[in-house]
Amino acid sequence: MEYIKSRVRDVVDFPKKGIVFKDLTTVFKDARALHIIGWDLSQLYRDKGITKVVGIESRGFIGGSILAFELGAGFVPVRKPGKLPADTLKASYDKEYGKDTIEIHRDAITENDIVVLHDDVLATGGTMAAAYELVKRMNPKKIYINFIIELSALNGRAVLPAEAEVTSLIKY
Repeated sequence: MEYIKSRVRDVVDFPKKGIVFKDLTTVFKDARALHIIGWDLSQLYRDKGITKVVGIESRGFIGGSILAFELGAGFVPVRKPGKLPADTLKASYDKEYGKDTIEIHRDAITENDIVVLHDDVLATGGTMAAAYELVKRMNPKKIYINFIIELSALNGRAVLPAEAEVTSLIKY
């Protein structure tokens, strides 16, 4: 993980003053780093029977798609309002620098699915908590939560459901 950490770029005052944004685009453009992330993510879930990986817009699409491919699972996007073409479920939430809403297709998950929710960074946890609530409404067998990076000082795990297994590849 030190190789991955060495590729993460800190962007000061983004998206607003006082935030130090952990930018993974510098990791994703590095072929070796991307391969390591794909491999390490897949090893966390290889034997758990995952049928769907849910990626959160937009950087969660990258790791989530790789994870779905590696596991032979389907990929489901969680998007900002108005971006999905069919009937959706929606949830609003507070995050560290404002309020937002996300949506998922109403028919994306079934009761037979075992799901991994994936996003690039766990900060305050609002986005993932909302995504979890959306997926939980569809009654899958099991829901796991995963991040590439966790910003431990922001205590985002505290807002995530206790019944979900939460994993992060890197903790700051």
